[in-house]
Amino acid sequence: MMAEGAIQAGCKFFAGYPITPATGVFKTMVDQLPSSGGVALSAPDEISAIAYCIGASMRGFKAMTATSGPGWALMIESVQYALITETPLVVALVQRLGPSTGGATQGGQGDVLLAEFCTSGGYTIPILCPTTANECFELSILAFTWAEIFRTPVILLSDKETGMTIESIDYSRLSKSTSQNRPTNFAFRDIGEFKKEQRRGTYYFDSLHEIPAFAPVGGDRKVTATGSAHDKQGRLQKNSPETIDVLLHLEEKIHWRSDDFSVVKADLQSGAKRLVVSYGVTSRAARDAVLKARSSGRKVSSLTIQSLFPVPARKISEAMEGVEEVIVAEENFRGLYRSVIERHCNGRKVRGVNKIGGMITPQEILSAITG
Repeated sequence: MMAEGAIQAGCKFFAGYPITPATGVFKTMVDQLPSSGGVALSAPDEISAIAYCIGASMRGFKAMTATSGPGWALMIESVQYALITETPLVVALVQRLGPSTGGATQGGQGDVLLAEFCTSGGYTIPILCPTTANECFELSILAFTWAEIFRTPVILLSDKETGMTIESIDYSRLSKSTSQNRPTNFAFRDIGEFKKEQRRGTYYFDSLHEIPAFAPVGGDRKVTATGSAHDKQGRLQKNSPETIDVLLHLEEKIHWRSDDFSVVKADLQSGAKRLVVSYGVTSRAARDAVLKARSSGRKVSSLTIQSLFPVPARKISEAMEGVEEVIVAEENFRGLYRSVIERHCNGRKVRGVNKIGGMITPQEILSAITG
């Protein structure tokens, strides 16, 4: 459904390399994208795949690739290039058990921090995490909107169980909307305006949080795209004030809009003293555990986080009102996302339900709620 959502969003270019458990996205795009007027390529490796996508996006086309843990490790350098050149890009990252080659057919939620903190400097990359097939479709469209209007890479972080589980879908009830398009500046009223825009450059902004208008490589204006530190025209610079502003802008344009990036599903119960936080496939077990706890008379709330980064701090804070204990369930052994949101819990007790090599069951979460 990620691939279906991408096509609905207007994706016109896909390149990938088959890798379990992301091969379903790869195959669907190769099978269906050409009939929608797009191009789908089987690349010789993951580095080539993401490079092709960045090139297509620089020409003005919505682009996407898909991979899993080992392939993501190879793509990281190019993700940073997309970030510093402000190139819209969607990456479907379907997690499996790691590290290294790990377990190709085993699920996991161990790539959370590797996905988010893959850049030198720790720049915020928006990450969306679906729980169901329907959400894979819906969040794919949203991922393209974010990538396009904010000129940034966006990661669709799924997992093996969500990506490979067979579910029935009512296509008639799926959203018919498409994603928004990147802000562009193709047309100029006169030659004077054209020359002015040429001087301003494709990375020009007045305030750090502004989104520069996109101009395609090979279009009617010069575009300099470099992975090195640069000024607003793309010219290589080192420590000039303008260059530092460009680097600060890459983070500020996301941070300034952090509330706009917040996507959660809250099921809050008045008087609850415990809050269960989860994401991805584990949210299904968390939902069942909360319902069972309530059926026995316990008051407990749940929060499914669909936008892992930027951290939806305000939504988390609202869900914790009156709560004394936070339980974070995730399929990794260190509590990766728990380590991130702990600082937003304002001194409340925080516990984890963690596991590797198998899915977390509702009973395991229920035991944490009742224990």
